Amino acid sequence: MPIYEYQCAACGQVVEKWQNFSEAPLTVCPQCGGSLEKIISACSFHLKGSGWYVSDYAGKNPSAGKSEAPKDSAEPGPAKESPKTETAPPPKFK
Repeated sequence: MPIYEYQCAACGQVVEKWQNFSEAPLTVCPQCGGSLEKIISACSFHLKGSGWYVSDYAGKNPSAGKSEAPKDSAEPGPAKESPKTETAPPPKFK
């Protein structure tokens, strides 16, 4: 359930309210009875890790967003091959 912020046009008080998407917005200030307007506030979370715009696309560093190799596999060696299984070709439809 999101938290919405409203600001009173008369007294300037900011009110926070937990509301469902389906609930009607608040219209009356609880302090002075003035009219409330919904305001847009700054987001309080930051997306971290690879795969997000900030780390993969916006950075000027070419290695931005790339994670380091796990310490267990730091030593170079032959690549492990997965077992090969044969599959039949897909059936042909007329």
